Amino acid sequence: MIPKNMAEAVEKAKKVKLVIFDVHGVLTDNTVLYNEEGIRSRIFCHEDAFGCNALMHCGIEVAVITRKSKAYALRMEEMGIKRYYESNRKIDRYELLLEELKITDEEVCYVGDEVIDLGIMKRVGFAVAPSNARRQAMEAAHWITEKSGGRGVARELAEFILEAQGKWHTFCEDILREGW
Repeated sequence: MIPKNMAEAVEKAKKVKLVIFDVHGVLTDNTVLYNEEGIRSRIFCHEDAFGCNALMHCGIEVAVITRKSKAYALRMEEMGIKRYYESNRKIDRYELLLEELKITDEEVCYVGDEVIDLGIMKRVGFAVAPSNARRQAMEAAHWITEKSGGRGVARELAEFILEAQGKWHTFCEDILREGW
């Protein structure tokens, strides 16, 4: 693993107003399953839904940019992610999000694992890669999660960002008081 500057990562996380996730290799482990009828499926980690919802509960926007997939759209809807975009041109969608939310590159966290994610990773204020990402993504990242893609990356990142912003403790108290 490539060592990263933890103090720098915390400072970058403090500024985050939007977290954008790739799906393949980030919210899934890249496994593709086929049943006897030839229907394809993917596996998602339940705790990632909790992480995304924790971010949104604390006022941080969450978006997903990936290729077209009916299954992904259903999972994002189930997770409550309203900013789900199907696009092969991630950078174009990214720029529209900046404009729509009136934020800067510095206020964005992008989580990617592959060469196709580098365009955005090299622009954002806080680039993150799962521990099993490709070398180029790890090199571009400001922080590398302990979790691998599809195994709780969003949950781990949510706690990291919310702790950096001083919101994690209050979030946990809210859950204990109000339930989830």
